[in-house]
Amino acid sequence: MQHKPRAQNANSRICDLLIRKGIVYDGLGGPGRLLDIAVHGDIIREIGQDLGHYRAGQTISAADLAVCPGFIDPHSHTDIELLVNPRAESKIRQGVTTEISGNCGFSPFPLNGTAFREKSVQLRERYGIEISWKGIHGFLKRLENSGMALNYATMVGHGALRSIVGACLDIPVSPVQLIKMKTILGKCLEQGALGLSTGLIYTPGSYARDEELIELCRVAAAAGGIYATHMRDEGDYLMEAVEEAIRIAAASRISLQISHLKLSYPRNWPKVHAVLSRISEVNAQGMEILADRYPYTATSTFLSVFFPPRLKEGSTKEFIERLRDPETEPLLREYLRKQEEKIGSWDTIRICSVMTGKNRHLPGKTVLAAARDSGKAPFEFIRDILIEEEDQVAMINFSLNEETFKRIIEHPLVVIGSDGWALAPYGKLGINKPHPRSYGTFPRMLGRYVREEKLMSTGRAIEKMTSMTARKFGLDRRGEIRKGYFADIVIFDPRTVIDLSTWEEPHLYPAGIEYVIVNGRIVLRRGEHTGSLPGRILRRRDRYSSP
Repeated sequence: MQHKPRAQNANSRICDLLIRKGIVYDGLGGPGRLLDIAVHGDIIREIGQDLGHYRAGQTISAADLAVCPGFIDPHSHTDIELLVNPRAESKIRQGVTTEISGNCGFSPFPLNGTAFREKSVQLRERYGIEISWKGIHGFLKRLENSGMALNYATMVGHGALRSIVGACLDIPVSPVQLIKMKTILGKCLEQGALGLSTGLIYTPGSYARDEELIELCRVAAAAGGIYATHMRDEGDYLMEAVEEAIRIAAASRISLQISHLKLSYPRNWPKVHAVLSRISEVNAQGMEILADRYPYTATSTFLSVFFPPRLKEGSTKEFIERLRDPETEPLLREYLRKQEEKIGSWDTIRICSVMTGKNRHLPGKTVLAAARDSGKAPFEFIRDILIEEEDQVAMINFSLNEETFKRIIEHPLVVIGSDGWALAPYGKLGINKPHPRSYGTFPRMLGRYVREEKLMSTGRAIEKMTSMTARKFGLDRRGEIRKGYFADIVIFDPRTVIDLSTWEEPHLYPAGIEYVIVNGRIVLRRGEHTGSLPGRILRRRDRYSSP
């Protein structure tokens, strides 16, 4: 019995947004193809060679432009910044449509009474932000209510977990403390966190032993989360740190993400072959493992990392008191002397941010130059500035190598991440001189390393910015240009895309990012922010957020 074909639904040829004749990269590593994309609501409705028959609310001519999934940043530190400026300027303008934050053991939750009070004072003084949350649920609801230009997901910071149970000393956590940490972590995972992150060079995370981390990772693994780690060492003891990360992941059977994989200082650069071989080896043995890396040859972190971890036990106030104590001075002088031997010169360390206005003239200067200007030796200068700024001093460390970066980023198990923030060249987020990675990571990869140096194909680089990260973190229906997927899309000019942010002038937007579409809405149009805030919270429990 023959059936007559059904009449075509009139709505099947209507869409909200039509992207015409772009070179479309689907995010899976292949070459671009000349295609049209129809978007309806927040979903990619159809992809085809000619969708000119669609009646569209808006049409974008993408002739000679590349069209690809929105970039997903697996290693972001954006959180409070979205409350200060929800436009997420420096990230949207480089094509980032999803931030994964809560890395390196830091997250703005959970907070107890003491941590809540300290954080409240800090954020009120720096940004004028009043804290209204203690847990992840409250923080994510605050972001949702505020609105944001891009999608946001977060890990739970191990340092925050330790702080909330008072585990701020260089001793193993007690059984009671560990049970509390596991319970709080479990609740955070239930409420949407993607997993657990550690910062094992920072206090109090640096005090953790294997047993503690394995127990916490088992909680995250049971919930389908991942373990992202800023390893215990990225220099002289790099291989030992890699083995520790692998050991913890293997014992807890969790998916492992090695944060910002790098080798600090010339004497460690030759270790790149051994590190990458080890990652390949455990992957071949069945471990789920990826690493991320930014395309720059300098790191950025707190200036106080040059001091011994034992000095930073307890609170910031106690750390400052120890810096003031004349009895600790001989030990600190000797410790910093050894640090100077490692880095070569304090001229390779550049101050990038301070908290108070009285030292606002320091960002952009090297430690050596700033010390000379102040009439002090480097030791006295570093000690005094940390005291004045209550440890809130960030620095840029030129300790990396271009060739090792290339070897790392070419590896099939390494994706691209910024290790940066959503900033802006105006307002309270435009103060100081941050690492340029917050403005330029993704355009720099496409412009310098793909177009100019031909380190890899455009399709391969896009895969490392999109689908690989989406799969790793469980972001369903994101990271690919595919029918039925969320319409997070970047349109860029492959002939001109490049980073413009520099060490001297970091607050500069990149060139060549023409359109950015988040959940079907245009946030960047011809390089200009539209003010639209269509971003969503992406929670682990449902893997993606639909309307």
